[in-house]
Amino acid sequence: MDAVKEEQATITQWTELIHSLGKDFVSRAARYDASDTFVKENYVALKEHKFFTAMIPTALGGQGLSHAQMCSMLREIAHYDSSTALALSMHQHLLAANIWKYKHGKGGEVVLKKVVNQQLTLISTGARDWLESNGKMEKVEGGYLVSAEKHFASQASVGDVLVTSAPYKDPEKGWQVLHFPIPMHTKGVFVMDNWHTLGMRGTGSHTVKLDQVFVPESAIVLSRPQGEYHMFWNVVLTVALPLIMSVYVGIAEQAVETALKNVSVKPHMPVLIGEMNNELINAQVVLKDMIGLCNNFDFQPTDHMGQAMMCRKSLVAKSAIKAVEKAMEAVGGRSFFRAFTLERLFRDVQAGIFHPLPEKSQHQFSGEFLLQKKSPLAAWE
Repeated sequence: MDAVKEEQATITQWTELIHSLGKDFVSRAARYDASDTFVKENYVALKEHKFFTAMIPTALGGQGLSHAQMCSMLREIAHYDSSTALALSMHQHLLAANIWKYKHGKGGEVVLKKVVNQQLTLISTGARDWLESNGKMEKVEGGYLVSAEKHFASQASVGDVLVTSAPYKDPEKGWQVLHFPIPMHTKGVFVMDNWHTLGMRGTGSHTVKLDQVFVPESAIVLSRPQGEYHMFWNVVLTVALPLIMSVYVGIAEQAVETALKNVSVKPHMPVLIGEMNNELINAQVVLKDMIGLCNNFDFQPTDHMGQAMMCRKSLVAKSAIKAVEKAMEAVGGRSFFRAFTLERLFRDVQAGIFHPLPEKSQHQFSGEFLLQKKSPLAAWE
């Protein structure tokens, strides 16, 4: 079997598995949504079938799916349940950053092997931390004591390791942000019960509270100046945003499919369907461009790459929301009922705008970057 046929067979095998598991995901979606509870049963099924190690290179014990293939998997899962797909994308994007490091000879191997050998689930807290991070770090013998509240920690109730950061005033370097992992069973780690939201209710993205948690010096994996844009973000944004936004394109695709099955014949309907389709195509095309830029981890983490990804993230989020809105408009009053799937998809897709950076912050970031470069073309030099 040649490489292309082998890759296609792999994709087909994983896609068929998602279609099989998805029937149960759909049957549970309304229950998780109504009760604000984490998609625990779905996670058990995904872990049983090794979705949590699927993107890790085979040389390290994973299944070796490409970045593009994982994006496709997340989009397929979102067709069945948005929350399951989004929560899983948070684990996958942390893996992806380490896979980039591994493929570029900059480490990552130890983390990836631990995930395989211990079947770990990683929890991200980066959404609200951005350049400044938050919390307090106090230097003590052998490490630091960390106190903080970390928001949007998806899958916190079942995750094994919190991947987070906090500001620290270094006596020589001044204010820094230190990045480190914390095992969730560490003394002083608490998961709050506060994920009661408009949508994505099954992601379990509760706040994680850190109360004087000891972090050994050896656990610090990165130190960067607080408040300054660091190369680290160019890696994270380029690998993470295509994975995350695949979920929202999946939601939009499901909404469009639902609408096409439930529209009534009215004079204006072709125009409305055309508008809906344009928004979906825009989201799909821009997402494809994002995945291409990542190029299965074969990219250099330049500033223009980070800026380009954030710009495209805003475009995908906006078009995905508009596609779902048009789907609801096409279906009419029925779509307003909670018993109708579109109502949940409408609430879920709204979360796309809150991933870093929110649209207006992204506009400012991109505008400042381009003014610094004086022209859009110069940004790519």
